Amino acid sequence: MLILALDTSAAAGSVAVARDGAILIEREGDGSRAHGERLPRELMAALREAGVGLHDVDRFAVATGPGSFTGLRVGIATIQGLALARKRLVAPVTTFEALAWHVRDGANRVGVWIDAHRGEVFAALMEADGRLVAPASSLTPDATLDAWTAAIATASGVRFVGDGAVRYRDVIDRRMGSRAAIEDRVPPLARAIASIAGREPDRAVRPHALSPLYVRRPDAELARDRRRTPARS
Repeated sequence: MLILALDTSAAAGSVAVARDGAILIEREGDGSRAHGERLPRELMAALREAGVGLHDVDRFAVATGPGSFTGLRVGIATIQGLALARKRLVAPVTTFEALAWHVRDGANRVGVWIDAHRGEVFAALMEADGRLVAPASSLTPDATLDAWTAAIATASGVRFVGDGAVRYRDVIDRRMGSRAAIEDRVPPLARAIASIAGREPDRAVRPHALSPLYVRRPDAELARDRRRTPARS
């Protein structure tokens, strides 16, 4: 099975092409340019570099979030269009799953923290096999660890990954000390997305069934609600 995978949850994002579990190519994008300017050109370039064409793709896979609201919408819409045109299914993979995939070996539990801005992190606590221990949330770093108190009390340690973990390393160190390990590098995610899609073929859905995982409402919606709420005298 040939899989074309796309991640647009972050500014750079990435593209990967995989065949029968082997990654043929993974490319990171140009984070200085918006995804809307680069897609689907970057997908086509990755396919050419892998020596295959769009007609060879058996399945598409895409990051569904959380992450950049605009980036997710562009990425999902691009994959939906290609999959509809080719009459192919799409495997949705959350950003949490893709990040956890990179640190799955030997980790007791994995804490995925994605910078949500406004002093918050999109967070999920997972077992090494990807099962959720604590549900996805959008809270301050301290509030996230408060919510995880019972779940991490029984763990010998937690391995943190994501740009939120890097940004708020001081909070993790202060609260957890040696029981926490923090990945310094945030890896590109398309490889993980393609690998998860290949390993779990039953997660694939029809293109119209894709939906983003925002965790919290987009900032644009919150701003619109604030404008509609009359000021109190």
